[in-house]
Amino acid sequence: MSIPTQQIEGPARTPWGLVVLLGALTAFAPMSIDMYLPSLPAIGATLRASPEATQATLSTFFLGMALGQFLYGPASDRFGRRAPILIGALVYALASAACALAPTIEALQGARFVQALGGCAGAVVARAIVRDRFNHQDTARILSLLMLIMGLAPILAPLAGGAILAAAGWRAIFWTLAGFGVLIGVWVATRLAESRSAETAAQARAEHPLRAYAALLSEPRLLGYAIAGALNGATLFTYISASPDLVIGAYGVSPQAFGWVFGINALGVIGASQVNRRLLRRRTADAILAKASIVSVAAAVLLAGAAFTGLGGRWSVLGLLFVVLASFGLMQGNTMAGALSVDPRRAGSISALMGGASFAAGAIASWLGGAFHDGTARPMATVMLVCLTGSCAALFLLALRRPQASA
Repeated sequence: MSIPTQQIEGPARTPWGLVVLLGALTAFAPMSIDMYLPSLPAIGATLRASPEATQATLSTFFLGMALGQFLYGPASDRFGRRAPILIGALVYALASAACALAPTIEALQGARFVQALGGCAGAVVARAIVRDRFNHQDTARILSLLMLIMGLAPILAPLAGGAILAAAGWRAIFWTLAGFGVLIGVWVATRLAESRSAETAAQARAEHPLRAYAALLSEPRLLGYAIAGALNGATLFTYISASPDLVIGAYGVSPQAFGWVFGINALGVIGASQVNRRLLRRRTADAILAKASIVSVAAAVLLAGAAFTGLGGRWSVLGLLFVVLASFGLMQGNTMAGALSVDPRRAGSISALMGGASFAAGAIASWLGGAFHDGTARPMATVMLVCLTGSCAALFLLALRRPQASA
């Protein structure tokens, strides 16, 4: 099938100060997830919680991230980009402090949910700000740059979390996250200029947020981009939830070395996102999406084969897992840019829809991986194969489908 063509213009000048700030805004989720992963056994021991209850602190965070974005997206279209971020940073900092003080596992689960409700503001509004300032092709390029900055979190956060855990205990990790929320709030208050256009403000004031979402959901191309991005992203969430037990438990890697394994896979995502940024100089975002999606499915088939046959042992699984996860770097920026190009006037709502769909798919995928957990890589590989096949189908059947010529 032919891919609709786009004219490739020369890249806009990169505003590095803005890119770094927006990259920090998108780091709330990976910081909040990856920094505390090494502490899960310690949390369970301190709060006398089962592994399932302790794991639920991750699931509740995913749920909060999925739901909160649907609030901040329309709010950023109606009230501007700065206010929702500042409110979110405040909520995040207070909830992180509540996590640090949690006396029971149930209290920690609730605080993690509220922490996610605050942290999701940064990512959803950052993507809308990018679309405020750039066209389709440059939006994909800038989003790839944000992944370079955001990608440092999965590399550094587990290492930092392990060091903090060893030095001061797991509660200190959440105090560190509270400080991160305060720092981001001050940075936004002093350095981020408003970017919402008058046209976006008028559109948001003229319609109810639910009507905006209904209009967006009636767009087949937007649905295609959203489903493709969400299902591809679900593979990353599946890996995040399954990796501690698989790598440490099944493969016998030490908790300290686990951070390095996690970091290597994060480097794969970062590297792929920067390859994408260079490819965008001579290929359209949609053309890159088409090929990357097919490659991701092929890698997932091989991963499932290795997981079920045991051929090559853990090294074949980990190697193919690196390739599967790297597809995230080629898919996410381009699916987001494609979706935001469908209706730039509703950039905040589109960003929320995309982000919420991604976290919802991730929560379901990680739950499925846990529900069929058997101590091997088979459940994780199966979920990834299903997700990536669905992502590829949505991309070709909806997002990249050539419009029918009128009779």
